[in-house]
Amino acid sequence: MLDKVLITKILQQALSTNADFAEVFIEDKFQTNASLLASKIQQVNNSKVFGIGVRVARGYQSVYGYTNSPKETDLLKLANDLAQSFPGEKQGITVELKELQVANVHKIKYLPSEVSIDEKVALLRRADVAAREYSDEINQVSANYQDYVQNVWIANSEGTYVQDRRVRTRMSIAAIAANETSKQTGFDGPGGFYGFELFKEIMSVEDSAREAARIAIANLHAEECPSGKMPVIIDNGFGGVIFHEACGHSLEATSVAKGASVFSGKKGEIIASPLVTAIDDGTIPNAWGSAAFDDEGNPQIKRVLIKDGVLNSYMIDKLNAKRMNDLPTNSGRRESYRYEPTSRMTNTYIDNGTSTFDEIIAATEYGLYCKKMGGGSVNPASGDFNFSVGEGYMVRNGKIAEAVKGATLVGTGSQALLKVDMVGNNLLRAQGMCGSASGSIPTDVGQPTIRVSEMTVGGRKAAN
Repeated sequence: MLDKVLITKILQQALSTNADFAEVFIEDKFQTNASLLASKIQQVNNSKVFGIGVRVARGYQSVYGYTNSPKETDLLKLANDLAQSFPGEKQGITVELKELQVANVHKIKYLPSEVSIDEKVALLRRADVAAREYSDEINQVSANYQDYVQNVWIANSEGTYVQDRRVRTRMSIAAIAANETSKQTGFDGPGGFYGFELFKEIMSVEDSAREAARIAIANLHAEECPSGKMPVIIDNGFGGVIFHEACGHSLEATSVAKGASVFSGKKGEIIASPLVTAIDDGTIPNAWGSAAFDDEGNPQIKRVLIKDGVLNSYMIDKLNAKRMNDLPTNSGRRESYRYEPTSRMTNTYIDNGTSTFDEIIAATEYGLYCKKMGGGSVNPASGDFNFSVGEGYMVRNGKIAEAVKGATLVGTGSQALLKVDMVGNNLLRAQGMCGSASGSIPTDVGQPTIRVSEMTVGGRKAAN
């Protein structure tokens, strides 16, 4: 950790030319990764990450550099080199850092850095046993464990000076079911802003492993999905990945500020069904994507992105706020000291409606029920998406019918939002990693069960 005097010197050196803003980001992180495959531990790795990033800006133009060296000479040279990108008369900004604000928001009971490797590896073995015991048709299991304790300090030329500790723990389990003609995979990946209490008190590794196995078996015995346009019911939890990818990224200032988003310039306009309220909330206690501060040192907040179908807010970082002539929404995030921050999501979800799950199913004469979503691709500029369905079922005469596999959902985020005609009351969030300009970061996605009145479903079977 650098002392306050040295951080102030770095910021002043960064402002030695014509820049009007400077920032220092310090990261000290200890992490564990372990993996299992074929009932054998493949790797166990403890690592320590330390580095310092310096950003220098004028207006909304910025340069960024980083180093692993805590030496004053190296840090001042880095700041001076970056400052040369903005030649001209010095603006005379005096840096006066406030008293250090130390976060104490998300309570942790068992720091993972204080838990033995043996106890962590035992979780992988338990997951392997539970998944294999679920069915004789499970012939392969892979599991990954990860945790980290990340301490960050953020200071800038406006006086911001904060410290935040982020503690995250997660288990990812994949099970493969196979018979003579097919192999299918199921996945479950719970995690949170928790220490080792996640596994001691909150979730069961065995339950998660059995869920991965259940999905794999369901897909193994599923029929091919029919194709065509039809109503689509998307279940809660990870179903929210479609909103995250097809709409959420298009509400980040990274694309909005440059006019590269389908939602640019539409604040205050109707962009979704009146049943849809969408939120990005970085303050949820112990949620995977939460933190006390964003990565520009601002307190995390709750952002209502869409209210009753009307675009209410974008997600805006400090520099893009200047480009947009708008206010920041404390949405600056980054993977590590190696990345300059930009606007990113935290815990993003569609809020509860009033329908029950049973009402949504019963109101659907024919359609596809997506119980689990898989991966996909999106064009942020247009919102066009293509997502695989991880576990799906046909709905016939208001009842869940046969399991189907190979389904894909094709559409445009803005059009899908307008066609949401039922929203459930069973909001659930799920964990994922989001990759974008400032690296890979933990984010929650979520929603209650929703129904889209019509979507294009891709499958290998003709519609019936």
